[in-house]
Amino acid sequence: MLQFLRLSLVYSLMSIGVISCKSYQLTDVKPVSESKKTVENLYFSSPQDYVYKCQIDIYKNHVSGILIIKKIDETTHRVALTSDFGNKLIDFEISQHDFKLNYVLPDLDKKMVINFLKNDFRELLKKQYPISESFENENARIYLSKNDNKGYYLFFNKENGLLKRIIYTRNNKEKINFTFEAKKHIFADSLNLQHKDFKINIKLVQITVTE
Repeated sequence: MLQFLRLSLVYSLMSIGVISCKSYQLTDVKPVSESKKTVENLYFSSPQDYVYKCQIDIYKNHVSGILIIKKIDETTHRVALTSDFGNKLIDFEISQHDFKLNYVLPDLDKKMVINFLKNDFRELLKKQYPISESFENENARIYLSKNDNKGYYLFFNKENGLLKRIIYTRNNKEKINFTFEAKKHIFADSLNLQHKDFKINIKLVQITVTE
């Protein structure tokens, strides 16, 4: 299975140019004024362990395991992925500027695989976003944060103030869509990470203390 996962990831990443990406544009929104200078993704801000069932779908192929995310200081998280049987697959520490690989299973020790995980989790665990523009629609307050060629659209539910989506763009092309389900600001009960330029989808579902 691990050999199959490695080959599928390589195939997916090599096929990135096959699927075209249109420029991303908000629809059915209106611009609004905003006094706040920054917004935050607080879902991984607690020092507690965040434990999820992890499902990875790659070109109609499926792999599952357990993912643990832990904040180890103000800038760095530790991420560990194991198989359903408890065998460690990869373990790394990551911040917005640094990456330390503690362990990787030999079958997964490929540059493209490591870069795929590093880039995705760096975007997922990004906490603070300077606001460039603000919008709203019927259900959400939407903040655009720009940084060089990167853009982040953050959708906050108007009723409860919870972050429900982040759309990450590069050169104004949609790259990753993060969708959250949550009941409180510091913990996402589930997360769906969907790439737009190649067929990789990661789904995380909270493992409760009774499981």
